[in-house]
Amino acid sequence: MISGLTNFTAINAGEMILIKNADVFTPEAAGICDVLVGERQILAIGRNLSLPAGSDSEVIDAKGLIMVPGLIDNHVHIAGAGGEGGPASRTPELRLSMMFRGGVTTVIGCLGTDGFTRDVTSVLMKVKSLRHEGASAWMLTGAYQVPPPTITGDAGKDIALFEEIIGIGEVALSDHRSSCPTVDELIRLTAHARVAGMIGKKAGIVNIHMGDARDPFRPLHEAVKKSELRYTQFLPTHCNRNDYIFEDSKQYGKSGYIDITTSAWPYFRDEEIKPSKALKILLEAGVPETSVTFSSDACGSLPGFDSNGNLVKLEMGLPEANLRELRDSVIDEKLPLSTALRVLTSNVATILKLPGKGFIARGMDADILLLDGGYEIRHLLAMGRWAVRDGQVTMKGSYEDQATSA
Repeated sequence: MISGLTNFTAINAGEMILIKNADVFTPEAAGICDVLVGERQILAIGRNLSLPAGSDSEVIDAKGLIMVPGLIDNHVHIAGAGGEGGPASRTPELRLSMMFRGGVTTVIGCLGTDGFTRDVTSVLMKVKSLRHEGASAWMLTGAYQVPPPTITGDAGKDIALFEEIIGIGEVALSDHRSSCPTVDELIRLTAHARVAGMIGKKAGIVNIHMGDARDPFRPLHEAVKKSELRYTQFLPTHCNRNDYIFEDSKQYGKSGYIDITTSAWPYFRDEEIKPSKALKILLEAGVPETSVTFSSDACGSLPGFDSNGNLVKLEMGLPEANLRELRDSVIDEKLPLSTALRVLTSNVATILKLPGKGFIARGMDADILLLDGGYEIRHLLAMGRWAVRDGQVTMKGSYEDQATSA
């Protein structure tokens, strides 16, 4: 008998999946457990679970595997980005399989530098597309620019009216590509997002692109000092992009959130702080582990500029960078798996108020990642459907096969 299963009488037993003998991290260590999945949710978690009588559902023996929540990537240019090097430098849209190869089951989409020729409505339709294809997705309205591009003509209305829109971003600060908003403009925009979030039952957070200028957090400090806003109304990202912003992050993170970009480090080793190492250093500096998140900046361009502001290098991020840095946090930096997991699961879900996400628990969405002892992907469930089996992506987006063969 599975405790509590009577609450799910409408579920077709033939659609259930029972995963047995996994080493479960919720992200807290829960030990060896069985997990029952059905109708896109986690129905039960415990020991010695069995399927209802007469069920022909699938049973997976996960002995030797680690079960964790599907990863949440909170900063992805799902509809493409880039353009700093001209029209040919525009990046392509995110493909569903790109998410799943990195163990990512949920993304937050955004525009970036190009709020001129790219449209917020395209990001919204990409969110809807990813949801139809089997992933989970939300988005931010706006772009680098202030005032931000929107759908309704008002960023607050976008947040309040569209279920998929949870905040504003990424708004550029301390960067030569920023529109250089004043502190008063930043206050008005952030306060507007907060009230809209209250009305729409959203986080109403403002994602801040942090650039290479010195004293990069100063506008945020001044906005908080001059208003009733709190640091937790902002999510500054790229906080590991150079040594001086990272040094400032050690103090900023004690009051607000810090987002570390995972995909840039291999391309900018001389400037970037490796994310796994950054996490350890932040924790040692006294930043609460609940205040740090990782994101990939996937499908965003990763430009390099010389001292005169000329573009000299251009790369593109991928979601799989998240899993690499999760693995390195545990293996190389010797952090507990539960700590490393939080920055890609429960922290993100809590900060962004994502319902059903970030935890392995009864009633949560069935986004489940099964890793082997080397933290490589063995299986992945996205909303209760197999996205990866035996290391191979089994759920792909529309036109992916044609794109691959072309």
